[in-house]
Amino acid sequence: MEKALKVSAGLINNIHDFIIYISSAMGLSLTDKGLHFWTIGVIGLVLFLVADKIFRRLAKWSISSISFIFTFIFLTVLVFGLEIEQKITGRGNMEFADIVSGLWGFIVLFVVYLIVIGAVYLVKRLYNRKKHKLS
Repeated sequence: MEKALKVSAGLINNIHDFIIYISSAMGLSLTDKGLHFWTIGVIGLVLFLVADKIFRRLAKWSISSISFIFTFIFLTVLVFGLEIEQKITGRGNMEFADIVSGLWGFIVLFVVYLIVIGAVYLVKRLYNRKKHKLS
C-alpha cells in the first residue's frame, strides 16, 4: 500500500511539473494556487459533466443505482482515509488488502440486501396475484 501511494504521489508530482512547464512555456505566470485553481477547476467540471450524463441515464432506470455509486465512492474515500490514518498514527497496518476487504464487505451485504428486497417484492407480487384471482 505504501508503495502504491509513493508511485501515485510520484505520478502526480510528474503531472504537476509538466503542467507548470507547459504553463510557463505558454507565458502564463501561474502561482501554485492559480495552478490548482485552473487544474482542479477543469478536472472538476469535466468530472461533473461525465457524472451528470451517467447519472441522468441511471436515474431513468433507478435512483438506487445512483445511491449505490455514491455510497461506493464515499466508502472508497473513507477506507483510503482510514488506511492513511493508520500509517500516520502507526496504529494498525496500512494495507491495500484492508481496503479491498472493506469494500467487499459492502458489496456482499448489498447483494444480501438486494436478495431480501427481491424476495419481499416477489412475495408481495404473488400475494397480490393470488388475491386478484380469488376476487
